Amino acid sequence: MSTSTGPDPAAATGRDDVQLTDPELIADPYTGFGRLRETAPVARARNLDGSPMWVVTRHDEVRAVLDDPRFANNPLSVPGIDSDKRAELLVNMGLSEEYVPYIADTVLDTDPPDHTRLRKLVSRAFTVRRVSGLRPRVEQITADLLDALPDHAGDDGSVDLIEHFAYPLPITVICEMVGVPEADRPLWRRWGAELVQMQAPDRMRSALVEMVEHIRGMIAQRRETPGDDLLDALIAVREEDGDRLTEKELITMVLTLVIAGHETTANLIGNGTAALLTHPGQLERLRRDPELAPRAVHELMRWCGPILGTRPRWATEDIDLGGQRIPQGEPVMAMIVGANRDPERFDDPDRLDITRTYETRGEQHTGFGHGMHYCLGAALARQEGEVAFTRLFERYPGLSLAAAGDELEWIPRPGLRALRRLPLRLGRD
Repeated sequence: MSTSTGPDPAAATGRDDVQLTDPELIADPYTGFGRLRETAPVARARNLDGSPMWVVTRHDEVRAVLDDPRFANNPLSVPGIDSDKRAELLVNMGLSEEYVPYIADTVLDTDPPDHTRLRKLVSRAFTVRRVSGLRPRVEQITADLLDALPDHAGDDGSVDLIEHFAYPLPITVICEMVGVPEADRPLWRRWGAELVQMQAPDRMRSALVEMVEHIRGMIAQRRETPGDDLLDALIAVREEDGDRLTEKELITMVLTLVIAGHETTANLIGNGTAALLTHPGQLERLRRDPELAPRAVHELMRWCGPILGTRPRWATEDIDLGGQRIPQGEPVMAMIVGANRDPERFDDPDRLDITRTYETRGEQHTGFGHGMHYCLGAALARQEGEVAFTRLFERYPGLSLAAAGDELEWIPRPGLRALRRLPLRLGRD
């Protein structure tokens, strides 16, 4: 059992319920959720809006929640629930009911049979072959961004890797894959940031409207003049029985793929770079043996992945989980951050080790999820991470932090572990 000190998720507030907005828990989620995993692996909590929910922190229970169809992604799948609290929250934030479905009724929020249908249709366009064929272009985009880094140095000689590399790489890749014109990509990056951070409702509302209308215009243009990108493939794809994506589903799918296709990867690159620079022994191993890159990406996703907790799942019936009875209709959040550092699953889990091996095959961490909602773009994210880490440290062998590790600024949002900035000194080429 760990003897580490740090935030106590419940005791810090003087209440029995875990407060997900507790500043100490946000600042150090590893210690806080690690303690919770040891003392109350299935615990009562309060969501961002103060509503009650459950949080699950042990590896086995987290995977069980993600793999058990009795835990629904859509609350309307629960017998007796006739209103979607997620949509109501978005409307209360000022979003128009007309546009709420574009972010509340995505493939991430559906259950079978709708989810099965949507995922099957999209998988026909989002193939392994299509992703693998992108690697030369990912390498070229990476090289161009790395060559340009010195041009972005500030007066103190430092460069913000988040602004000038971690974000531009995946947003450029996913935009090229979808078919977003180059001139429009800065807009998409801004829209994506405003939608994900959810810190300014007015900007979030305008970003959603602008993005939906932009995608609608792209679809209309493609139907007149087809091309050879993912959007064209999504428009053309259909099942054997003639089933295909509606225009609303197309817009929602493109929006989801672009947001999910760059935010997580950008934050993985930022978090992973900071981790390697503060663990020089691990960085030296990667430099000596670039073939370790695939394992390094998995280990970084486990150790410092950006997604701390999943979207809530709702119990469709009374379910026993980790010694607790979850009543029908109550939401559960699977805490990835707890599962990925569970000592029952990982030897010395707080240690970063890019050579880590396992006795069983398959992905051991839950950074990309698990079960039917496993990340559709995981292969692309892994590929971008492998290229980014190997080429960054190859191009700039003298790379170093321009701020102390404990001075780095993290975005203060529950459920997310992401750097606001990552100032680096490039050193000699």
